[in-house]
Amino acid sequence: MALTREFKDTVMELCKDPEYRKGLLLEALESYLEGDIVVGNSMLRDYLNGTQAFDEVAKALQMQEPGLRRMVSPSGNATAKNLFRLFKICQDREGIHSADEFLGHVA
Repeated sequence: MALTREFKDTVMELCKDPEYRKGLLLEALESYLEGDIVVGNSMLRDYLNGTQAFDEVAKALQMQEPGLRRMVSPSGNATAKNLFRLFKICQDREGIHSADEFLGHVA
C-alpha cells in the first residue's frame, strides 16, 4: 500500500526529532522480539522513509535499494544476519553505540 502524502509528510516531519527516530527503531526491535514481523517491518520502513535513508542504508548493506524495500515490506522476511546488520547501520546513523544509549532515551 502506498503512503498517502499527508502520512508521509507527517512521518518525515516527526523524523526530524532524534528521539522520535530512536523510538521508531526501539519499537521495531520490540515488535520483532515479540514475534510481530509485520509491525517491525512497518516501523523500520517508517524510519527509512522518514529519514530518506533507503539508498544510503542499502549501500551500507551492499544491496540494491529495491531489495531493502522488499526486506522491510509487509511480506518481507529478512534473514537474522541482514536484520541485525540493518539495525547496526541505523544505530550508527543515530549515534547510538550501546544498548544503554539505545534504551536510555525511554527511561
